[in-house]
Amino acid sequence: MAEHGPRRSPAKRRAILDAAIKVFTGQGYARASVDAIAAVAGVGKQTVYGHFGDKEQLFLAAIQEARSAVSAPLAGGDAEGMPGITLSGDPREDLTALGERILDIALSPRVSALHRLTIAEVAHHPELQRTWRESSASADRAVVGYLRDRDADGRLRVPDPARAARQFSHLVITEGRVETAYGMLPLRPERRHAIAADAADLIIRAHHP
Repeated sequence: MAEHGPRRSPAKRRAILDAAIKVFTGQGYARASVDAIAAVAGVGKQTVYGHFGDKEQLFLAAIQEARSAVSAPLAGGDAEGMPGITLSGDPREDLTALGERILDIALSPRVSALHRLTIAEVAHHPELQRTWRESSASADRAVVGYLRDRDADGRLRVPDPARAARQFSHLVITEGRVETAYGMLPLRPERRHAIAADAADLIIRAHHP
């Protein structure tokens, strides 16, 4: 059982999570050991148990960390609040920029590696499917807000912004993952732009006023 109270150190918890992500993605769930994770984190094995209880709970926490990495840059519900995004006022340009940002995050080495590990382990840990669904929903929120605004100003007609945002994100992420073998191969900047632009074009054609 995990310990509670002031002995739990946020810095050690962070170090353990970083080490767990490194070991799990490098060795897979079955071969990864708490001893190896503790060694990489520079803490004792009992410290790992004290923070996370057991290997399974540590694995789930590592996946949750990946979910947070996906969600955080896109969770503000407003495209203007997304790092690296400057809105032009043109739906095609703006959705393309949003799509490229989504691809940057979804295909980042850490998120890709943990997503591949999730696919391998989902039969044994069905709750992981819910974790990634939640991360996708968070990623959609910035696009939802943008599409709702474009519906309000008449540039697009989007009666269901949540569904349209979900379709847009799925188009972008699925194409990117297939083309990169789920993050194993690099995606050239011009292909990243083309994938995002194609998805933006489909959404705009479907919702043109």
